[in-house]
Amino acid sequence: MKYVKPEIISLKKHSTYNEKWLQAKIEEDPSIVGLGDLLLRASEKRLKGGGRLDTLLYDPEDNRRYEVEIQLGKTDESHIIRTIEYWDIERRKNPQYEHCAVIIAEDITSRFLNVISLFNGFIPLIAIQVKAVKIGDTISLFFTKVLDELRLDLNEEDLEKETSDRKYWEKKASKNSLKLVDKYITEFVNPLSEYEPKFNKHYIGLGKDGIANNFISFLPRKSFVIINVRLDKTEDLDQLIENSGLDTLTYDRQWRQYRFKIKENDLNENNEIISNLTKMSFEEYWK
Repeated sequence: MKYVKPEIISLKKHSTYNEKWLQAKIEEDPSIVGLGDLLLRASEKRLKGGGRLDTLLYDPEDNRRYEVEIQLGKTDESHIIRTIEYWDIERRKNPQYEHCAVIIAEDITSRFLNVISLFNGFIPLIAIQVKAVKIGDTISLFFTKVLDELRLDLNEEDLEKETSDRKYWEKKASKNSLKLVDKYITEFVNPLSEYEPKFNKHYIGLGKDGIANNFISFLPRKSFVIINVRLDKTEDLDQLIENSGLDTLTYDRQWRQYRFKIKENDLNENNEIISNLTKMSFEEYWK
């Protein structure tokens, strides 16, 4: 195999391979930036109050939008302000989605990285460095994530500390919803092993001998209950759930959970798939 020395090209100084060219390449194939199999939602989007967002990308699986700003050369203060401003405008206008600000630049300096990191966790922000490399008569792009998003969500141990009781959830949701949780545990969980509901402030989990085993967790609402089933996402499971009669929600990648809504009739009409999913989760995580 022959070695060919690559040549790094400055897109900022190049007449042909410029910011518009880079933006077009990203929008032709958003997967090249390394954020997953994203879709292009909008290009050069006009925003209320002025300004244009370079690129708006969308992840249909996570129901999440990425507000992308491109900067050739070194990042500067105006660039981060613009990126955060556009992210804020979009999240306020479209609160039904999760939103993440993305900076793509040729040179993200250590000083600028330190400034960005101050916002990270409070503002979902990703910084990606791009390099254009010429080899012979071809050109390629390399994207490196230099700052990943850091979420300040409570971890499971923190959530467990915020305990509540049955009365709290009966008031927050309804007595019928709590009865539905009881029925689910009795019919689908207890045949596997004896558990009882463990009441926390943010959800209802499962407990046994004082130990939390949340392979299944519950989020009661007034007229239904959201069930979270901890299972790794696979195409086979996706297909199985899609072909069922369950009212499904977006897969939670952070906690690795399939989510769906249930009402009283679902426990009978979808008995087999609910039983199978519960058993699979139990066998995978709490043998």
